[in-house]
Amino acid sequence: MLVKKLNLTENARTVLKKRYLIKDKKGEVVEAPEELFQRVASFIAEADKAYGASPKEIKSIEEKFHNLMTNLEFMPNSPTLMNAGRELGQLAACFVLPVDDSMEHIFETIKNTAMTHKSGGGTGFSFSRLRPKNSPVKSTGGVSSGPVSFMKVFNAATEAVKQGGTRRGANMGILRMDHPDILEFITCKENNKEITNFNISVTVTDDFMKKLGKGEDYDLIDPSTKKVVKQLNTKEVFDLIVKMAWKNGEPGIIFIDRMNEFNPTPKVGTYESTNPCGEQILLPYESCNLGSINLSRMTMESAGKVEVDWEKLGSSVDTVVHFLDNVIDQNKFPLPAIEKATLANRKIGLGVMGWADLLIMLGIPYNSEDAVNFAGTIMKFVQDRSKQASRKLAEERGAFPNFKMSVYSDRSESPIRNATTTTIAPTGTISIIAGSCSSGVEPIFALSYYRKVMDNNKLVEVNPYFEKVAKDRGFLDRELFERIAQKGSIQDFSDIPEDVRRVFVVSHDITPEWHIRMQAAFQKYTDNAVSKTVNFSNEATQGDVEKAYKLAYKLGCKGLTIYRDRSREEQVLNIAKTDTRADGSSGMEIRKIPRKRPSVTKGKTLKIGTGCGNLYVTINEDAYGLCEVFSQMGKSGGCAASQSEATSRLVSLALRSGIAVESILKQLRGIRCPSPLWVKGGMILSCPDAIAKAIEMYLKEKKEGINPSTQKEEAPIFKSQGRLGNVVGVCPDCGNALIYSEGCMTCIDAGCGYSKCS
Repeated sequence: MLVKKLNLTENARTVLKKRYLIKDKKGEVVEAPEELFQRVASFIAEADKAYGASPKEIKSIEEKFHNLMTNLEFMPNSPTLMNAGRELGQLAACFVLPVDDSMEHIFETIKNTAMTHKSGGGTGFSFSRLRPKNSPVKSTGGVSSGPVSFMKVFNAATEAVKQGGTRRGANMGILRMDHPDILEFITCKENNKEITNFNISVTVTDDFMKKLGKGEDYDLIDPSTKKVVKQLNTKEVFDLIVKMAWKNGEPGIIFIDRMNEFNPTPKVGTYESTNPCGEQILLPYESCNLGSINLSRMTMESAGKVEVDWEKLGSSVDTVVHFLDNVIDQNKFPLPAIEKATLANRKIGLGVMGWADLLIMLGIPYNSEDAVNFAGTIMKFVQDRSKQASRKLAEERGAFPNFKMSVYSDRSESPIRNATTTTIAPTGTISIIAGSCSSGVEPIFALSYYRKVMDNNKLVEVNPYFEKVAKDRGFLDRELFERIAQKGSIQDFSDIPEDVRRVFVVSHDITPEWHIRMQAAFQKYTDNAVSKTVNFSNEATQGDVEKAYKLAYKLGCKGLTIYRDRSREEQVLNIAKTDTRADGSSGMEIRKIPRKRPSVTKGKTLKIGTGCGNLYVTINEDAYGLCEVFSQMGKSGGCAASQSEATSRLVSLALRSGIAVESILKQLRGIRCPSPLWVKGGMILSCPDAIAKAIEMYLKEKKEGINPSTQKEEAPIFKSQGRLGNVVGVCPDCGNALIYSEGCMTCIDAGCGYSKCS
């Protein structure tokens, strides 16, 4: 096969070079993107040899696989792109490992986790089998430390292992609602710096949801004795989940009975856990390889209008099912137990990306009945066609070994090759490779935004579909794009036509109800689950989050992940239990813990005259904004020096705890001492008043662009205070903004490609 030249974007080539292409021992790239796709296609096609394909037939299959990828119509999950045809050879993305209630098995699982992460996979665990905290341990005479303590051990092990040098470890930690340690688990990530390599989710049963509707109590059951040890009120526990999710997006909720309702092999085992982002449900030791079709490439023009090319989409589904089934045969599994479980059920996860792009091309607003209905139509087509393709493979290769113990056999259906065929997975990085299409089934993040480039200069990035429409409709204007980058949405721009504003909606233009309805529409025709983040504005209430969870359950979703804008941006919350109230229930106390001071800050020192002498005020910033204030007057040890130092320390503490600057200034302004001083621009009443004036002056100079050398080193995206989307921090690789989407923290800079699913 001749290696054809690829039409890749600059961002795609950058990401491939950084994370996917083969490097030599010196870290130098020794593979071209064109060679990567040929390597993958060739290696995956070789699986057909075991089923009697001739060399000519294998070459034809290789060409089909190659064309799908190089035309940017399909991308497999990252481990397949990274490892196919290489020594490591681990091609799956998702794994679930069991955690049994013994010290030997716990640490055996930790070892297995390390091996899985090293091979490039993410892992999910249910800690529900572990006995609760302070339970007796007969073998030692001691007591158990409980699931949360062991989850921290898993977290530390993950921190120590890098995924094959190219992917970072990610985990899902799950606990059943009826476990006695459920309250500790729900609050275990209240501090964003704790258990950082885990997403956490609570499994909620149908029985719990029914009792919640009546406000009834429910039983907590010790998994080691199977006895009821206590009761909790459903509403109080549910309210705590809502409160935590409102504060920082953790925990998510998994409707475990609904997941098991669609378990294709219930006689083999029961679902307990999912992969790190929650969309791939697996039995213990199972793995699954995923891939996504780019819907924005499944179109054609008819009578001057864009339409879905159903024939092309169907043909692509057929080829991708073949591809993913071959991946199972070509995989080098990290553990024998994983190989055995995976081969027994042969689960694959075909999904989609570019959904928001397709809606824009068709002129359909994301937040509309038409979009929700069309989601069901297109995913039903993918689901039905994938089953058809899997059954055709079964005719040639045989059904999955556990077929006779499956629901397919119980329903007297014809043999099928794969126990599941569809999953809607996160596509953060592979969507960049596929021409920077929209990720998964998420809406567009931003139409125009600032990207950090060399020397902290700002570069305005514009969505290509929006830029084309702006050009065609005559409102193409770079100044307009800069204003949009500041705002994050075009809904308030009267100089943009109303019909354009209606179609070009971004994530925060869309109410939670529409997010959930879209997720439910795709879920109806998806075997596994749907990776989707339900966005809330910063002003959303806990009641809004509660309604979302209940709506997701009502509409048939298998779980829900929410994120309230800027809820992780600055403050770290610590919720501690207080003494038991008179009615026997426990109270909650909210505490704020200041973020740590970075090793390097930037700022400036201002001299302010006061009635007691000159006060030198140093104001510094970190990636989030103002972080500390130092003030000095006279010699150390003096009264004025000690008081100004105390004021500065408290101001610094407040700044790093996320207190609004204006609130701090309000407390400092107007404090009087016996020696006020008239200065140019007004009167300085005291040292605290002078500190407030210095901060105001610093902020004013910064706003007006005075002395730009003092500006902080941060992504320009933060100028919008996160309104562009789910800003959760700063990318450790390039310094641009991290956004929270599909259960992952992903860099806004498509040329970086950093993603961390925890």
